[in-house]
This record gives sequence, structure tokens and C-alpha cells, in this order.
Amino acid sequence: MSDLRFTEEHEWVLIEGDQATVGITDHAQEQLGEVVYVEVPEVGKELNRNDEAGVVESVKAASEIYAPISGKVVESNDALADSPETVNADPMGDAWFFKMSIADSSELEDLLSADDYKKIVEAGS
Repeated sequence: MSDLRFTEEHEWVLIEGDQATVGITDHAQEQLGEVVYVEVPEVGKELNRNDEAGVVESVKAASEIYAPISGKVVESNDALADSPETVNADPMGDAWFFKMSIADSSELEDLLSADDYKKIVEAGS
């Protein structure tokens, strides 16, 4: 069973078993505008929750991607380096940034539900 969660920093986290896929939300890519560069973490990198995991740059801003939970990177979407525009076209699908193991499942409780995330977006944060 999979579970889609969100962070206040506008990342989405798809939890599937003991693994999580991470990307940026549709709202985040709209705020960034045309994405021109993406840097994803290396496979094998150990991340603690809130560590900087990557970078996404657009024509108007650069933004860090943070690890929403602790774990090890098990797969990176290296295709984004050659096709960063995928982030604008399909931010919550083909433009996932990385997949990671879940080191501490209790950290998942701090992630936002879709409804809670929507409230944050509507409040303008």
C-alpha cells in the first residue's frame, strides 16, 4: 500500500513499504517557473531528516531539496540532469528526484496529509 505525504517545504513523499520516493509539488514548480537545472543526491548517500539532498534551479530562483526523513538514497532520477523541464511537465510523476530507504518510520508521522498541505498552500506559505 502506498501513502502520499507532503512537507511544509513543498516536497511530496510517496511511501511504499520501507521506501520513500521524493519530489517537489506542483505548487513548488509553479512558484519556481521554468526549471533549468536539477541536482539529485548520489545513490548510497546517507541523509538525516532536513539534510540538503539536492537543488532545483529555475530562470528566477534556486531552491534546495531537503530530505523529508532519514535514510539512504537507493535510487536517483539522473534523467532530470539532461531534462530538467520534466519537473515543470510532470512534477509529481516522472520528475521524482530520489528514492530512499526509511530509517525511522516514526518520522513519517511528521509529514503532512494532502488536506493539511493544501491548507498551507492556500494560506500562502
